[in-house]
Amino acid sequence: MAFNIAIDGPAGAGKSTIAKRVAKELSYIYVDTGAMYRAMALYFLRAGIAAEDEAAITESCRQINVTLLNEGGEQQVFLNGENVNGFIRTEEVGKMTSAVSVYAPVREKLTQLQREMAQKADLIMDGRDIGTCVLPRAQVKIYLTASVETRAKRRFLELQEKGEGCSFEEICEDIKQRDYRDMNREISPLKQAGDAMLVDSSDMSIEEVVAKILEIVRNKKE
Repeated sequence: MAFNIAIDGPAGAGKSTIAKRVAKELSYIYVDTGAMYRAMALYFLRAGIAAEDEAAITESCRQINVTLLNEGGEQQVFLNGENVNGFIRTEEVGKMTSAVSVYAPVREKLTQLQREMAQKADLIMDGRDIGTCVLPRAQVKIYLTASVETRAKRRFLELQEKGEGCSFEEICEDIKQRDYRDMNREISPLKQAGDAMLVDSSDMSIEEVVAKILEIVRNKKE
């Protein structure tokens, strides 16, 4: 039976960074579900579909195919056969992702693919509703969070390093709005699963968070 690790948490909590490190330590497959949603959001943006146009988004889901491949030790996201890794990490795509992920057709399309992957291999998957909805039977569930200020600072520094102009106050407000949308959406809202371990990374280094999660996994396996 495949061993699955689910990591949930709000935007900017460091889920992807931590999940990648943990997957490498355990030699597990890493599945970035957020990247899959971002790929769909990119499709809608390119097609000129508004986030509020639920009918058009529902119809478009039929034309979208998102696949993951591992190349050179890195996860590559393909949208209808095109590698879109270089296009899905913008603020515009991030906002669109948060807006359209509330729609059932979007979630249903990707949830099915994610569950099929989890049945076949030991993996670690991160997102907003992995432990509560996508993989409710995952052997290990982590709810990774951090304060709004900590998450905003991380994002601010990340954008600065890329040479992109940004406002710390605007990033804080954007994170608060995304948290509200994610936690209050009707379908699969972001919340800590009843059997998930809470890990607050506000005052922890990446190495400390990875060590903590590895400890949780190893204790579960004993």
